[in-house]
Amino acid sequence: MTSGSTDADGRRYASRVLIATLLFWGTLAVAASGSLHADEAAGLGPTVGERIATLAAERARLQARAGGEARLALLPAFRTASLLTDAVLARAEADTALSFGDIAASRRQTFAVLDGLNAALRDALESPGAGSTLAAAREAERATDALERLSGSDDAPLVLSYTPRFVPPRRATGELALTPRLPSGPSPAEALQPESLPALSAATPSSTPGTLPAPTQVPGGTQSPPSTSPSTPQSPTVPRYAPDFAVASGEDPPVQVEVFGVHLPPAGGAAPVLAVGAWRGAAVIGPDRLIFSVPRAAFATDAARSVFAVGTLSVRRAHRVATFQLVFTVLPDRPGAFALDQRVVTTESESSTHVSPEILVRGAVGETRTLRRCFDPPAGWHFAPDRRRVVVVERLGWQDDVTDPSLNSGSVEFVPPQEPGQICVAVVARPVSRAARTATIGRFEATLVRDKSVERVTKTGVRALDWREVVRIPLEKDVTEWKLYVRLFGEIDRELDATTPWNLPFLRILREADDQALILKADQSAQP
Repeated sequence: MTSGSTDADGRRYASRVLIATLLFWGTLAVAASGSLHADEAAGLGPTVGERIATLAAERARLQARAGGEARLALLPAFRTASLLTDAVLARAEADTALSFGDIAASRRQTFAVLDGLNAALRDALESPGAGSTLAAAREAERATDALERLSGSDDAPLVLSYTPRFVPPRRATGELALTPRLPSGPSPAEALQPESLPALSAATPSSTPGTLPAPTQVPGGTQSPPSTSPSTPQSPTVPRYAPDFAVASGEDPPVQVEVFGVHLPPAGGAAPVLAVGAWRGAAVIGPDRLIFSVPRAAFATDAARSVFAVGTLSVRRAHRVATFQLVFTVLPDRPGAFALDQRVVTTESESSTHVSPEILVRGAVGETRTLRRCFDPPAGWHFAPDRRRVVVVERLGWQDDVTDPSLNSGSVEFVPPQEPGQICVAVVARPVSRAARTATIGRFEATLVRDKSVERVTKTGVRALDWREVVRIPLEKDVTEWKLYVRLFGEIDRELDATTPWNLPFLRILREADDQALILKADQSAQP
């Protein structure tokens, strides 16, 4: 009895120990889980400020990577990305320490739109083309919609758009002048002699696209011809030679910058300020816009390439300053260069003297013999009708085995042809007496003529474009094919012909009504 009760007590004790152990480990697990969630809430995930910093850094990287094509075609997308990033920053100053997962879903959606736009811009820079550019434009439209939705969400400042997109080129001619060389160097006329581009091949109907040589920059904005070698031909692209007595034609007008948005004019506060380079200026407040008159010199400019310029708009409200980055593309002083190759095919007449084989005809004693022969011209040739003659090579005569040429009154004559284009001759051996026998040898000589196609390629060489001058390039009368090589802003290369679209940014290409010339005009209003 005692033994049985002891076993039961042991089993109950073991069960209680097992239950206590399970409860202990369960409590530890709950505590660990609570500690993990507490750590996540404490900030292991990204904060709003960190996400905004990431977006701003991505924007700066993308703008720095943009090349000549991107600074034109992707400019609207870059501007929209900049405005939406700054709009998000202006509305998140009080929430930068919050976990990104704690903000409203509508705000997280705005971040997602920005991520999509930055990804599309990155793809367009890495794989340039019509498809990636179109994808970036679609993402920019989504970002514009998101920007407009923010306009009615609160009273924070918001920039919706601004003008201009492109800052015009400078008017001053100082950086377009070619500095005269010392007497020991080549003359200005020699320095402006360009090397030709890879031309249309005379043997093949198409040619390898040519590449315009890049201009060489020297201090002061002038340009000197680079050294050349047989393997890497170079040439200057200076529009003109400006002598010492040539002066700049006036100063550049200021650039009118207009900013459109909501809640921008302060209520009784300081006017918004725009900073471009070293210049700062307060806004003139107009209806629904801020107006700034920015000196053209404030925008950084490259002589041969387009560049991004960023202006910072500062709007002060309630002891806080909201800033917006305004992106502009600045057009260079020199729009670029071009070269035209033309394939010309003309018809020329080629002639050759044709001498026929000698024809021999013999006549027996007292017999007159005639031999008629016809000749066709070689393939592709024809006999000139007014340049032919017969030749009596020799007249022979015999009587009683005594040679006497006077016994032969034979001849060589042209006779009507059997077929068009032939020359037919008759060689006659005719004795002067019944006792004579004869032999006549004759031939003819004529001029062969044929029309031959002669192909040649004419080249303009590299010539510079100018913002203020229209270029007229004459087309040859018998041109069968032409190729126009264009380099815009030192980075955008195009190869055009009569079949390709001529939709180049900032360059108008026209063809005269009589097809006698191409007209090239660098035009700052021909924006993409």
